[in-house]
Amino acid sequence: MKLIHQTFVQALPLIEQIEAAGFEAYFVGGSVRDALLGKEINDVDIATSAFPAEIKQIFPKTIDVGIEHGTVMVLWDGEAYEITTFRTESTYQDFRRPDKVEFVRSLEEDLKRRDFTVNALAMDKNGQIMDYFNGQEDLKQGIIKAVGSPQERFHEDALRMMRAVRFVSQLGFTMEHDTQEAINQHQALLEKISVERIAIEFMKLLQGKGRSKGLTLFIDTGLYQYCPGLAAYRSQLVQFAQFEGELPTRLSAWTLLLYHLGIPTEKTMAFLKGWKCSNKEMQAVTLAVGTLRTRINHPLTSLELYHAGLEIALEVEEMVSKLQVPADLESVKTRYEQLAIKGKSDIVVTGNDILAVLAIKPGRWLGEVLNEIEQLIVTEQLENTKEAILNWVKNTHQ
Repeated sequence: MKLIHQTFVQALPLIEQIEAAGFEAYFVGGSVRDALLGKEINDVDIATSAFPAEIKQIFPKTIDVGIEHGTVMVLWDGEAYEITTFRTESTYQDFRRPDKVEFVRSLEEDLKRRDFTVNALAMDKNGQIMDYFNGQEDLKQGIIKAVGSPQERFHEDALRMMRAVRFVSQLGFTMEHDTQEAINQHQALLEKISVERIAIEFMKLLQGKGRSKGLTLFIDTGLYQYCPGLAAYRSQLVQFAQFEGELPTRLSAWTLLLYHLGIPTEKTMAFLKGWKCSNKEMQAVTLAVGTLRTRINHPLTSLELYHAGLEIALEVEEMVSKLQVPADLESVKTRYEQLAIKGKSDIVVTGNDILAVLAIKPGRWLGEVLNEIEQLIVTEQLENTKEAILNWVKNTHQ
C-alpha cells in the first residue's frame, strides 16, 4: 500500500530517525486499519523495538506520558506523536491493567496482545503491511474477531467487550462467533470497568453507522445489564436498536436514547449522573429531552423556543424529523431571530430599577417579578422599554 495519506507522510521522518538509530518502527493499530478501509486518518500510533530510554536519546523533545507502559510522546515539527515500545503483558488481576509490562524487541509479540485482528496490523515506512493474525482478510469480510483466545483478551481488559460491539457499530461489521460467545460468558466482567471508560465506548456505539447491529449485540450479549441505568430497559433498547437515522452529536445520542427509554424528563439528571456526565451536559440533555417531548406534540411556542435556545431548538428540530414528524429548521431560525429578547440580560431594566420605583425592600418577590417581566416580553405582551416595564410594575405591584 502506498503511503498516500498526508498524516503518514508527515510522520515518516520519525520512523526514519528510529531506524537510523538501529531499531525497528512501524505504524500500528487503528490508523492502519482505517487506511486499508479508505477512511480518513487523523493521527497515527507508532510502535518500536527501541525502549523508552532509547527513544528519549534519539529525539530532543519528549514527554513521559506513559513511560511505565512504554509510551513516550515525541514533539516533532509542531505535532505530538506517541511512540510505544513493543511489549508483552503479564496477568491482569483487576481485568483492566496488567500486573507487569515487559518490553520486547519483537513486533509479532507486541501485536499478539492487541484486542482484535483488524487492529493488530502494522505498516512499515514503505507501506508494507505486517499481518500475523489474518486481519486484512477479516477487514475484507467485515468481521470483528479477537486476537487469539477471546476469553484471554477479555480477561486482560474487560472493556474490550464494549469495544467489540462499538466496532461493529462504527464499522458496520459482524462479530465472529467465538468472540461473541466469549462476551456472552464473561459479560459480568464489565462491572470491573470504570463508568467513564464504558461511557466513551457507549457513545461511539450510539453514533456508529451500524448502530442497529451494534446495539443488538450489546443487548443480546447482556452487556447492557452492567451499564448505568439500563438493566431494566431491555425491550426499550430493542426498540431503539430499530431506530434509523444518524446521531451526529452526543446531545442527540443521549436525548434520543432517553426519549426511547421513556425515562421521565425529571429523572434525566439522575440517569446521566450515573454515567458521570458533566453538569453542563446533564443540563443540556435534560433541556433537550423536555423540548423534544414538547415538540413531538406541537411546534414550539415563543416561550418554549426562548427557553430552549437556538442551538438546542435546532437540534431538536433535526431529531423530530428522524421521528417522522414534519420539521422546519428555517422557521425555527426565523422565529428565534424575531424574539424580543434572547436572554434575561437583554431586559432593559434591572432589579434596582424596580426597587427604586416601588421603594420597598428586596426579597424573593423581586426574582418572581423579573421572571414575569421576562415572560411577558417574550410573549409580546409587554414592550422591552424602560418606560413600559416600569409603568407595568407600578400598575401591578404597588
